Amino acid sequence: MPRLDRRRVCRPDAPWEGRVSVSVTVHVNGAAHAVDADPDTPLLWVLRDIIGLTGTKFGCGVGLCGACTVWIDGKPARSCARSLESVGAGAVTTIESVGDSRQGAAVQRAWLDAQVVQCGYCQSGQIMSAAALIAKTPAPSDADIDAAMSGNVCRCGTYPRIRAAIHAAAAEFALLPVHGGGLPKGRRG
Repeated sequence: MPRLDRRRVCRPDAPWEGRVSVSVTVHVNGAAHAVDADPDTPLLWVLRDIIGLTGTKFGCGVGLCGACTVWIDGKPARSCARSLESVGAGAVTTIESVGDSRQGAAVQRAWLDAQVVQCGYCQSGQIMSAAALIAKTPAPSDADIDAAMSGNVCRCGTYPRIRAAIHAAAAEFALLPVHGGGLPKGRRG
């Protein structure tokens, strides 16, 4: 069976033949990673195939399902639709280190307590979006949750548990002591 060129999944119109890799430093989870890749390579494949962080999932390849959500400079972004070049000097945070932030840790605990996970495939993207919501809106309403999570698809339909977990995480987050602004280690200041 021929190996799938994953770059074509996200950019089928891109002329990959004859392209040259460049050495780029990407900042992920508080560490600098030197990677050799085409600047148009989707960030998702850099994270998974080059750096080896497989918690971020491939879902649709066009940024519509949210399974590939990461943070770039603290804001949610779809890594399948962002090129390596577009990240620049931005700080990328993945599911592997979101628990280092106050809001990420609160969301992860609430996810377990509410038993949100069914199949689990979308959950890394769901957690990343939920933690970003709580960082921006510490006491989100149902409308805030709907707006922030609308780009994250759960094929198992755990939306009621997701909403309950976000409310629980927000309540816990409000009670946590503040130490350094709530961003993951290596991302403060």
